[in-house]
Amino acid sequence: MRGLGLGLGAKHKVRRWAIRLGLGLFVFALFVLHSAGYAPMGLLTQIEAWTYDERIRLTLQNTVDDKVVILDMDDRTLAAEGWPLPRDRLAELLDLLFDRYHIRALGSDILFSEPDRSSGAALLERLAAEELADLPGFAKRVAVLAPQFDNDRRFAEALKGRAVVLAYFFKPALMPGDTPISGALCAPLVKDNAAALYAVDFASALGFTGNLPGLQGATPHCGYFDNPLLDADGVFRRVPLVQKYAGALYPSLALALTRLSLGNPPVELQFSPPDVRTSLNIENLVVGDLVVPVDGTVAALVPYRGRFGSFRYLSVTDVLHGRVDETLLRDRIVLLGTSAAGLFDLRSTPVGQNYAGVEVHANLVSGMLEGRIKRKAPYYNGIEVSVLLVIVLVVGLAFPRLSPLAGAGLAVGVIAAVIALAMWMWTASNFVMPLGVPVVFTLVLLMGHLLVGYLFESRRARDTQLKFGQYVPPEVVEEMSASGQAISMEGESREMSVLFTDVRGFTDISEKMEVRDLSALMNAFLTRQTEVIQRHRGTIDKYMGDAIMAFWGAPMTDEQHAQRALEAGMELVRAVRGLDDAFARRGWPPLYVGVGVNTGKMHVGNMGSEFRVAYTVIGDAVNLGSRVESLTKEYGVSILCTEWTRAAAPQDWSFREVDFVRVKGRAEPVGIYEPLGPKEALDPALRHDLARHRGAMILYRRQRWDEAEAELLDLSRSERPHRIYELFIERIRELRSKPPGPAWDGVYTFHHK
Repeated sequence: MRGLGLGLGAKHKVRRWAIRLGLGLFVFALFVLHSAGYAPMGLLTQIEAWTYDERIRLTLQNTVDDKVVILDMDDRTLAAEGWPLPRDRLAELLDLLFDRYHIRALGSDILFSEPDRSSGAALLERLAAEELADLPGFAKRVAVLAPQFDNDRRFAEALKGRAVVLAYFFKPALMPGDTPISGALCAPLVKDNAAALYAVDFASALGFTGNLPGLQGATPHCGYFDNPLLDADGVFRRVPLVQKYAGALYPSLALALTRLSLGNPPVELQFSPPDVRTSLNIENLVVGDLVVPVDGTVAALVPYRGRFGSFRYLSVTDVLHGRVDETLLRDRIVLLGTSAAGLFDLRSTPVGQNYAGVEVHANLVSGMLEGRIKRKAPYYNGIEVSVLLVIVLVVGLAFPRLSPLAGAGLAVGVIAAVIALAMWMWTASNFVMPLGVPVVFTLVLLMGHLLVGYLFESRRARDTQLKFGQYVPPEVVEEMSASGQAISMEGESREMSVLFTDVRGFTDISEKMEVRDLSALMNAFLTRQTEVIQRHRGTIDKYMGDAIMAFWGAPMTDEQHAQRALEAGMELVRAVRGLDDAFARRGWPPLYVGVGVNTGKMHVGNMGSEFRVAYTVIGDAVNLGSRVESLTKEYGVSILCTEWTRAAAPQDWSFREVDFVRVKGRAEPVGIYEPLGPKEALDPALRHDLARHRGAMILYRRQRWDEAEAELLDLSRSERPHRIYELFIERIRELRSKPPGPAWDGVYTFHHK
């Protein structure tokens, strides 16, 4: 029979824990595959990127860095000087910047891959080759004069001996028809033989477009401005500080300019431990005394200082015309670039959609010099997996024990803890912790556990309905499902109340009625009686012809089981009278019932055979309830209860003491009472009669027959007569004629059921 139990037994608990654990491990495995890069999920990557962006926006300094200045080819410059700016004007600009304004270093974010078409030398060469080709001696004269009008040569002369970094870009891939190499490169930062010592996942290039050889040859410094590590959403979040080409390592524009501003100190990669030179072990890129945190690709996170305009912008045309205060440029690191929208050097960043590309480089230079680069460790994915493991353990162990609301509260707490830890590491240690993925992971676990809990509860509700719907009212079934109590059909012992009700004289009634009418009568009667029992939250045990057996206190525990049984019993008596008119119209006789209620220890649960079982109660207390019901006709009352039911009833209830009896099949006597309901609802005269009756019963048990008889006779002649008065008057007369003796205990013994 135990296999039929419904509640959260050991097997059910283990099964539910196993399902929840399996769910957690499945979700954990999916997220680990994402974190490890085996099955990346674009949405999770994007959410993590969004949380990174939000941390940047929340912690922006929103100040202007005075050390780095942007020399802007803005719209004013384009209008005043034209585009592209002639190289002789660029040479003039360099002379002004270094000789008059005394800048520390200049980084150009502009590529000079083609000759200056506005150069006078180009015009002379074209005339010598075309229109004036026939003019004697002109070609020879051009060969002498052309260098004086060569803007590129003039620009190259201005570059020599000055701290200038020229820009170029690498090609991570080659399209069909692409020229792999165009222009010239400077010397690498790390030569190929030294770079071969590193087992690092450097960003690699297959080609490049550099500056004109004559220009690049004038300065030993260059740096690329492309970003092969651009995120999938096109946002500039990190930039590789070095790229690998032809086995050698080359610096980015920001790194080359930073290094140049410091006097070209040596650059090295720092590993932990030092002799394990892999991507997983790389810690920093060291520039002299500067330590720059990098990831496994030697990329640095761009330390955005603020939104657009976090550095001083000076117009190129203002510098060319001497309209700039010298103190604004003296000993500054200068980046030459453009913010003009028409030149398409605008980037999408965490702090703005149309952000000048030159300012991205400025943020990197400023961040490296100030030590503001955030560290995203090469073992970042391992940190992410560790955080997910902690979360799945906390949630997996706690969720099955919690209600949905408490589980949601735990999830909110876990998310808050993850956010707090990530923000603390961000601000206190410049360390980037995973945030978006753990938050989503927690929410997915929460939703998964809630779904599993909902499915469990739905199934539990269906099982409860199937098992108990035929016994208890629908609202109680719903309450059982929602209560969270371990509702079981397995056998157990409980303190409960049982009720029996039976139709008086049913045998005579059934003999006088047609079968169809009798069936209709019983259906109407049992329906009304069942409604009353269920309204008082009783459980129908069984119908026995014209009798009903019901109990309280199971399957749900009920501290008020005695009171509910008594209230139901009293209403059952009244409910029968509510059928009288309808029965009379159909020619049916009125019905009268007897109700017996007892309270005590009973065994409740599924009982029966392998072929049929029923949820029922058994035990001595149940049998006594049936005996008490049969005594109602003996005492002329509609309802009786035992002394144990009276003791379990509310203190403010009134009872009429009926007798102290020994029923058939039971050796121990029991007091029986007629329940009358709350004292306050009784007529004061009746309450007075009850007190007198109690006194008469005391006299009766003391064998003071005359005094007891006189009191009972007086009560029987009052305006509130009762059959019990007459019964005890008759019993006193019998006992007077046949005295029971001094050992009599006042118990009346019944020898029939």
